Amino acid sequence: MNQVYEKLQNCLKSVREKTDFVPEVALILGSGLGEYAEEIEVVSTIDYKEIEGFPVSTVAGHKGRFIFGYVNQVPVVIMQGRVHYYEGYPMTDVVLPARLMGLLGARVLFLTNASGGVNKDYKPGDFMLIKDQIASFVPSPLIGENIDELGPRFPDMSDIYNRDLRKIIKEAAKEEGIEMKEGVYMQLSGPAYESPSEVQMCRILGADAVGMSTACEALAANHMGMKVCGISCITNMACGITKEPLSHTEVQETADRVAPLFKKLITASITKLAKR
Repeated sequence: MNQVYEKLQNCLKSVREKTDFVPEVALILGSGLGEYAEEIEVVSTIDYKEIEGFPVSTVAGHKGRFIFGYVNQVPVVIMQGRVHYYEGYPMTDVVLPARLMGLLGARVLFLTNASGGVNKDYKPGDFMLIKDQIASFVPSPLIGENIDELGPRFPDMSDIYNRDLRKIIKEAAKEEGIEMKEGVYMQLSGPAYESPSEVQMCRILGADAVGMSTACEALAANHMGMKVCGISCITNMACGITKEPLSHTEVQETADRVAPLFKKLITASITKLAKR
């Protein structure tokens, strides 16, 4: 058996020994949204360290556990703290959680993140619905022997962020009176923030926002047939867009400030997604 798939199956077995909960939607929470998981109707929780072979998040503020429960009667599994490539894990470990949630039954992967604004029309605190991505600057999680049990060798990427799901999220935002941008997300490896010239490169290539996660997870989920959607919270303008230096404190402060509105948007979106 493929080693990556064998590890995934071991994680699945480990989770199934602790819960038989079957989610419809998988949600990965970005910076500032961690508390959202505790505000739903919680059925059970599993710490990552309880799952055999599972990668553990080392980023401050990321609690590192799965929460199973309901958002307005919609069964969900929430990843409270994600794993990043810059933490030193192989890319197959970084996307293992997304794949695992798909094997648990989730048909939709809802991604959220904190990102830097590259589009000069954006400002800190804006929400950006991800319509497409650029993942060319981090290793593909599909490199190596293809896992046929998950998906094809050469998966189509023409609609990574499902257009029907995007339409539903836009409807939810409109109903809630929440303004939202729509743009292209680029993932770089991190952990250093981008230089002004790298940010300029991102913009030339067509990115509206840049960050250190998400695109690889979307790629892996799309490969295995999950429907993917994603929202970025623009927590700061990327380096060189303004003259201000960047800091994780600024990112966290902005994420915390807009978190109540972001949570409202997520709840409304998940409720509508499940009805379609």
